[in-house]
Amino acid sequence: MRDTEDLLPTPPTCHWLGRQPYLPIWQQMQQRAAGVAAGRDAEVIWSCEHDPVYTTGRRGIDNRVTSGLPAPLVGIDRGGETTFHGPGQLLLYPVIDLRRRHTGVRDYVHMLEKSCIDLLAELDIDATRRCGFPGVWIGEGKVAALGIRVSNGVAYHGMALNLDVDPHWFAAIKPCGLTLSAVNVKAYATPPPMAVVAKKWCRGFAALLAD
Repeated sequence: MRDTEDLLPTPPTCHWLGRQPYLPIWQQMQQRAAGVAAGRDAEVIWSCEHDPVYTTGRRGIDNRVTSGLPAPLVGIDRGGETTFHGPGQLLLYPVIDLRRRHTGVRDYVHMLEKSCIDLLAELDIDATRRCGFPGVWIGEGKVAALGIRVSNGVAYHGMALNLDVDPHWFAAIKPCGLTLSAVNVKAYATPPPMAVVAKKWCRGFAALLAD
């Protein structure tokens, strides 16, 4: 077995996957997290865009506002309630060994949020945390959702940033169980192509992880 301590000085690699269906990426995250925990694999940061899908976390709280949804609903193993993933939304999926990095879950969540806030600051957008609610906000609107799973000390899943999502997808749910609305980056600035944003976000998050 490889000495997993040797993996820590090496920053996680970044991979832009383009547009992908949800289930294979979820399965890939689970497999990679198990490999990292066992010392077989190195940490990684994936980014992608998904085909339309709704996912709901382990608590199974139903925050739908309609009985039906305009895309498939998948129950998964992250924290959080029902959210949407699809075209116009950038997903950041780090698979990170918190135990060997001596990083607590709360600090890790704050690191994810900060990476997104810093990314938006490059577009002159003033984004913030909202006390008690994971994710990132612009004013009263939620621009990025967050949900992670930690298994055997390894975190996976991550964040979803709304760059230019058709708002009808969010009309079927309450973001974070709230009556507040989801918002898009494009309402405040013109973002670069998604692959470019993904690269900047991944590099920014990796830099925070190394601090």
